[in-house]
Amino acid sequence: MTVDIVVLGSLNMDLLMRVPRAPLAGETLLGRSLQHLPGGKGGNQAVSCARQGARVTMIARVGRDADGDALCAALAADGIRLDAVQRDATQATGVALVMVEDSAQNRIVVIPGANLAVSLDEAAFAAALQGASCFVTQLESPLPVVLRAIALAHEAGCPVVLNPSPMQPLPDSVWPQVATLVVNEVEAAEYTGLPVADAAGAVAAARALMQRGVGRVVVTLGAQGAVSVDARSACLHPSMPVQAVDTTAAGDTFTGALAVALAQGASLQQAAARGVQAAALCVTRAGAQPSIPRAAEVDAMPAPPAWTDL
Repeated sequence: MTVDIVVLGSLNMDLLMRVPRAPLAGETLLGRSLQHLPGGKGGNQAVSCARQGARVTMIARVGRDADGDALCAALAADGIRLDAVQRDATQATGVALVMVEDSAQNRIVVIPGANLAVSLDEAAFAAALQGASCFVTQLESPLPVVLRAIALAHEAGCPVVLNPSPMQPLPDSVWPQVATLVVNEVEAAEYTGLPVADAAGAVAAARALMQRGVGRVVVTLGAQGAVSVDARSACLHPSMPVQAVDTTAAGDTFTGALAVALAQGASLQQAAARGVQAAALCVTRAGAQPSIPRAAEVDAMPAPPAWTDL
């Protein structure tokens, strides 16, 4: 089932450095390799949606430079519509410095560049929302633009999937406009003030967020898997045993796969299980967008461990 999804978010060129470990303060360390790869949370989630079979419209901003050309070409190769991708004549395309250790732990520094100047053409946005199954966004774009887009999507009756990362304070008015919230354990704890170290903590935080008006919540817990909570159920989705190579884009892969499954009519539990599968495959590969799996690859994976009611 093909669905239409609109994504607002960042586009960055990732400078991926493979290192044995992170250098200490003042230390010079020999790295293993350096690659230039397309990334950015918005781009990653758009690619994840597209590779799971959705028709995707991307709203973003890049510079008029070689990195911007490369990022647009990469999105186009996945069939993503670029009509709303803006080109900035003065700001350079965003860049992310991604250091991946042999342990698969990553450390990331983002230089936003043109991402900070993205604007919202409200008429064009309203047209894109017509017939769209959901609107997906994060917080690497300017907060006023993100909040306005969420409000317009909510008013238009288009379900909002929000991944509030990198985390920043949000007004109370935004929570009732969010149909599905995807947070990790750190974000869940910061937004609620509750400890989130395990599944029970994730459920408590999710319910606290739902009391503020969020429709349903998924809390990702890294190696512990994910917890999904809606008005009827709370479930733990265990992670799949894989050999991790690079965890970059795992959360974005999860969010995109979850959004597409929900748009196709899956239950929250089914959608979260799909996200767990896609993210598990993602971490076995290096890079952000190059690691994001296609629907056929996820279909061919073993079934994820059965979820358990909490």
